Amino acid sequence: MNRNLFLRVISFAKPYSRFLPSYTAFIIPGTIFGILNFVLILPVLEVIFEQKSLTYVENLEFSLTDAKYFKNVFYNFLYRINDLWGTNGTLVIVCSSVMVASLFANLFKYLAQRTLVSMRVHVLKNMRKAVFNKITRLHVAYFNEKRKGDLMSTLSNDIGEVQNSVVSSFQVVFKEPIMIAGNMAVLFWMSYQLTIFSLIAAPLSAFFIGRLARKLKRDAGIAQKHQADIMSIIEETISGMRIIKAFNAQKYVANKFEKANENYRKSSKQVANRQEMASPMSEFLGVIIVLAIVYFGGLLVLGGSLDMSASKFIVYIALYYNILVPVKELTRSFTSIQKGMASAKRIFEVLDYPISMMKSENPLSINEFKDKIEFDNVSFHYSEKNGEVIRNVNLTVPKGTTCALVGHSGAGKSTMADLIPRFYDVTGGELKLDGINIKDYQPKELVSLMGIVSQESILFNDTVFNNIAFGWEDATKENVYKAAEIANAHEFIVKLEDGYNTMIGDRGNRLSGGQRQRLAIARAVLRNPPILIMDEATSALDSESERLVQDALLKLMKNRTSIVIAHRLSTVRDADCIVVIQDGKIIEQGTHDELMIRKAAYFNLCSLQNFGTAQSC
Repeated sequence: MNRNLFLRVISFAKPYSRFLPSYTAFIIPGTIFGILNFVLILPVLEVIFEQKSLTYVENLEFSLTDAKYFKNVFYNFLYRINDLWGTNGTLVIVCSSVMVASLFANLFKYLAQRTLVSMRVHVLKNMRKAVFNKITRLHVAYFNEKRKGDLMSTLSNDIGEVQNSVVSSFQVVFKEPIMIAGNMAVLFWMSYQLTIFSLIAAPLSAFFIGRLARKLKRDAGIAQKHQADIMSIIEETISGMRIIKAFNAQKYVANKFEKANENYRKSSKQVANRQEMASPMSEFLGVIIVLAIVYFGGLLVLGGSLDMSASKFIVYIALYYNILVPVKELTRSFTSIQKGMASAKRIFEVLDYPISMMKSENPLSINEFKDKIEFDNVSFHYSEKNGEVIRNVNLTVPKGTTCALVGHSGAGKSTMADLIPRFYDVTGGELKLDGINIKDYQPKELVSLMGIVSQESILFNDTVFNNIAFGWEDATKENVYKAAEIANAHEFIVKLEDGYNTMIGDRGNRLSGGQRQRLAIARAVLRNPPILIMDEATSALDSESERLVQDALLKLMKNRTSIVIAHRLSTVRDADCIVVIQDGKIIEQGTHDELMIRKAAYFNLCSLQNFGTAQSC
């Protein structure tokens, strides 16, 4: 599972041809020069400490596959240098060679690192883009089930954790194996007996590190959950600050936050402790293996089973210890990746979440509304456990008419309206537009036929102009100004400090309720939709604001098919059809006069709103 998650993270680096060829071209010579740093020391040790004299090898035959050829070429070079300048000159040449090899080794590793940095930021950009795009495509029902804080945590904390652990470990995962392989090849060449012995001892280290990594992944998942809890509490606190202050609930939310904060402290501390344990543990186990090699190699040399000089043995140990550095980095990265896998899992849970509003295999194009909206025995439930919210509804709304949905709170009015633009899909029956099931239409084209004005004016922290022109990139000033005038908004907009360029704050909090609602209406006017859905558009306004908004709505509804949801029945008495909904069913429908004559459910609703008399309803 971890392997699959890691590969999915790497898949965001596509196209690989953009990074891997150049990375390979840099890291291989960097590794070769790094190994030369140690190999070049060997002749110096032999000449200086073992007092061996250099010999010249005659008639060398060129071979790319024979390591002895390159060794003899180098020794012949040293022989000539020693003959001309003596031992001191040889020492200077070898030290200079090591310095040059080190320079090229680090230069190539730096260039390889730059390639991986490009790959890393490319992965993060693509991953963040994929998560955000998926969130915008998910059904509205998803956001009713999930906390906003969890989604915010996924986009920020989880992707940040993947960056800090998984993606940052790319350099180690791709670089260190090449370095280990290069060093191991030289070690096998120097002594296959000792190298095989070291490989037998290595699984001991892998066993302890593996156990540590499994525990780390489990603890990291718990820590990320606690972090998401903190994000949710912060989001809820900021959004509900008025209520918190109104009910003196500061202590309650503070205690709730403190509990979540303490849980996160404990879990993150445990994760950090385990993560910090990985590096010293791998280093200690590496030293044990080196000491075992020294002991085993010493026995072989003393027993005559291993033909290796002291100088060569020292270089062998140095090369093997050089492997411990990339092994240590691999171990650290492995534990870090395990920690990041918990975050990657949460990210892919969002990316893999099924989109319930599926497009037809061959969706029909729709550019205009011609005839009617039809509910054909429609039923709907949010979840099977909670039962149906809409039950066997049959309703026809002809083009150009106004249909008002009324009834007590929770009756299912808003849910019925949400089914038309496919915010939710019906779970029974069919919802048709011009005689065709709306599921068969292209979703974007279907929604483009509709304008929606809700009770809560959803505005964005942007200018007045951009809020009205929202979703229409080519909107002109003339279009926006005209829409604002129809919505009775132009007059107050021009009085703002920067007019149409005024920033309205988060959710439009720098404007009054009536002003926000008129901006929302102007946004709907600009789209010029043939179908209008209004959900309690005036219920939260004072009388003066309601008058202005209601006047704007009447202008907007003119010559359009309108679905109006209203608690104030006086606002819908002129509707062509009033539908009374109770417990998800239509119990009554007709014009205002027809329903008043029947003296049934609608009559009773009017009576309740007018203190026992329905005469002014």
